Amino acid sequence: MSKTTRRIKDLFEEIDQTPFGPAERALVDEAIALAVEAGDEKLEYRARMRLTGSANQSGDTDAMLASFAWCLAKHDSDPERFPLDIGNGGADLLWQYKWMAGTLGASPIFSREQIDAVLHDMHEHYSRAGVSQSGVIMSRFEDAWVNGRIDEAETWRVELAGMPRDEYSHCDACVRSQSSGFFIETNRDAEAITLVEEMIEGDFSCGDEPEHALSRAMLPYLRAGRDADAKQAHVRSYRLARDNPDKLDIVANHLVFCAVTGNEARGLALLERHIGWLAHDGLNAAGHFSALVAIGVLLDAVERAGHGDAVVRGADAPGLVAFFGEHDGTWTAADLGVAAWAAAARLADAFDARNSNDYFAGRISAAKSLAETTYDVPINTDTFLPAPVSRPEPTDAAGWTDRARDLAMAGLGAPAIEAARRALEGATGRDRDEMHSLTIGYLVNSGDLEAAEAALPARIASLRDNGREHQAALEERVGLAVFGRTEPSDRAALEHELANIAPETPPDVVADIRLSLAMLLVSTGEPDGAKRLAGAAADGFFAGESPRGVRASLHFLARCEVADDDIEAALATLDQLDALEPGDGERGLSLLTRARILGGSGDFASGARAADSATRIFTELDIRPAVVDATALAAALWTDAGEPDEAVNRFRFAVRQSELLDQPATGLGFAFGRSLLGAGHAAESVEVLQDVYEQETEAGIEAASRGETLLWLGQALHADEQYGNAVGAWGAAVELFTEGGDSRGAARAGAMQGRLLGRFGETDDALESLSAAATAARETPEDAGLLTDVLHGYGIAQASAGQEAALETFDEIERIAAEHEAHWLIADVTDSRARALSSLGRVDEAIPVALTAADRYAQAGDPASAAGAELTAARMLAQSDRVADAVPIYRAALEREEAIPELRGVAALELGDALESLGRLDEAAEARAIAEQA
Repeated sequence: MSKTTRRIKDLFEEIDQTPFGPAERALVDEAIALAVEAGDEKLEYRARMRLTGSANQSGDTDAMLASFAWCLAKHDSDPERFPLDIGNGGADLLWQYKWMAGTLGASPIFSREQIDAVLHDMHEHYSRAGVSQSGVIMSRFEDAWVNGRIDEAETWRVELAGMPRDEYSHCDACVRSQSSGFFIETNRDAEAITLVEEMIEGDFSCGDEPEHALSRAMLPYLRAGRDADAKQAHVRSYRLARDNPDKLDIVANHLVFCAVTGNEARGLALLERHIGWLAHDGLNAAGHFSALVAIGVLLDAVERAGHGDAVVRGADAPGLVAFFGEHDGTWTAADLGVAAWAAAARLADAFDARNSNDYFAGRISAAKSLAETTYDVPINTDTFLPAPVSRPEPTDAAGWTDRARDLAMAGLGAPAIEAARRALEGATGRDRDEMHSLTIGYLVNSGDLEAAEAALPARIASLRDNGREHQAALEERVGLAVFGRTEPSDRAALEHELANIAPETPPDVVADIRLSLAMLLVSTGEPDGAKRLAGAAADGFFAGESPRGVRASLHFLARCEVADDDIEAALATLDQLDALEPGDGERGLSLLTRARILGGSGDFASGARAADSATRIFTELDIRPAVVDATALAAALWTDAGEPDEAVNRFRFAVRQSELLDQPATGLGFAFGRSLLGAGHAAESVEVLQDVYEQETEAGIEAASRGETLLWLGQALHADEQYGNAVGAWGAAVELFTEGGDSRGAARAGAMQGRLLGRFGETDDALESLSAAATAARETPEDAGLLTDVLHGYGIAQASAGQEAALETFDEIERIAAEHEAHWLIADVTDSRARALSSLGRVDEAIPVALTAADRYAQAGDPASAAGAELTAARMLAQSDRVADAVPIYRAALEREEAIPELRGVAALELGDALESLGRLDEAAEARAIAEQA
């Protein structure tokens, strides 16, 4: 065997073990090139057979058609040398035939005669091979349907149902999905839904399923009044289809769903994410048509919702010019909608001309009629941005001065310096002095001391030009000390100045020394001295008729008071500041400070409202980074205030704003996903957290952080009843936490995984997960709450598995609880011990332990749990044929009036049964009367 042949065969082995994608395609291309170079047609055939499958999976229709045609010609010329099946486990030549007719039918450049010829050729090859015609009939059905020959399609569908199946038949998932789609188009929604649900219940799947079938079922579900099922189908289908450009038609269905369910903002976000897929497969004109129609439906809905001026990001990509035409600048939703309908109409004309009917034109009419009926199915992931703030660029020095101040107050150093530079081109008087000061202050704050030193002479010259000799002389003596530099010599210089103030020094100059020294003292951890100096500085600036200095001093004083935990004083200082009519930027900053103070003091709702007000101010100022910060703070405070829906709204807005800044939004996205889960929107939370995890992975975020995202994704999946996926997410989280050295995270995720596995009877896997979680939790014994929680779950799982070791685990928990005087936990683990003893067959030991647990719960102030423990003991007695002994225990449980009504009702019913078995019928009737009252 030659070296080249060996290399090609090694490539085949590697190709067959590599998932479809760019890496796999590169290996295929290398194998073909080597085979061609070697002149070995047998190896080239085997390589091109692999290429056909690879191209089909990646949407490279040109390559697929060319490769198939080459291979078919070789097979027909010498079937023995070029066999149908190359034995690699992939699709053989007969199977690949099923892709061909559909591929030709999806583009109007292929004639009706060419499509018919392929179907006839397929029939002939299947006949010669002696296999069932099922695959051929399915292809004929699909061809007739998608090209508008509906009656013919129904005939083929009926014939297909009676056709014997074999290994060349379409899979169950595909047949059901296609049949359901046909039923929907022919107004048989109920039959379509039945097929889809059978597919889901039977767990039928293939390359495009079940996501395609679920996307088709959304509108029938809506028409049937099953909104929750429609939403669930949307979320699940989109999650499965969102990463594969070859599933453009599935995403198109989701755009339509968003349009008719009041989720126009979500639809626009999906469109922006996937609009580039239009250019993925140049020959998939049928997919392009479906997508263009869906885009038209969606953008019409966006315009009806009042957002026709919304910009559609990504629509101006060069690859999309072929669809939408040339366009100056960005596309608005209204304009792009018109272009999409026009492009769809052009394709409809081409298809209908080829097919000699008006089927595609009818699809456009049917799609436009969807606007006549809408459904209310809110999905809480996206929002429209407010109308852009119209803030023309300043035209004079005064305007640039105000802009620089606002940007500075919002903490945007570089833009503030640039605005100050523009202002200095014409500013005079104190405005000019201030712009120099702003520039130097931000240079110092950014650490560029060399540039700050270079800018200082211009500031000093400006001061002298404006008659402020004392301030100029001060800055010549102390330099950058009055601009926030914190070197030891700066403190000495400021203290010297304060100790040697000349009588003629203006009060605002003295105030500047005091405020500068106050800021320096805060940086060295001396807040008391800083407060005194800041208060005195405010008085000095007031006396010196410097209102901006007064406001700066008061704002700094409030921060010092917060640091000193003097919340009332800080709020009073901010009230004083607000009364001085600060500028917009100052007002926004003051509100943010107030929001943080109120949130820190536990008044979350008031803090959230203050942050919302800051958001409005920064929005009006068109300072988007500040908008993001303020909105994120408001969202966090609304979360703490117990208003998850309010938090969701803010986080959604903040994420959208951050995306428009082209800033990483993973942190905000993570918080958004958690807030969605907290608000009860589990399915939406899954989608957002999955996005965050993918972004973190792509960005190479450290392992433990990705583990935390997966931990919360697992919780969202669990809440959405996607239990298998939750187990997988938590397992992956454990691996990432372990990789990142985060034993706490590994313990948390492992415990969640183990408990869920145990719930579904996967005992061995549950014990393995919980044992590993316990080991991880023991690595951080200082976190006693986590350790005992994990151990408790482990002990319960051990007991369920009949392991005596559970009792040792409970001993460990009780020792830790006793060390921390955790009396309720001691009661709880005692209750678990009783249940474990019972499951281990040691009922006589379990009963007194359960009663002890009841006493301990009562002592810990939990009468409801005490009643539950007594009920457990009573049941153990009753099940041990000691019914008479159980009666007083049942009564004791009933006497705990604080117990929840449901538990009292159960206890009363069981007491009634026990009394009846003892022949005490009157007492039994009394007990059952108690149950009815409960």
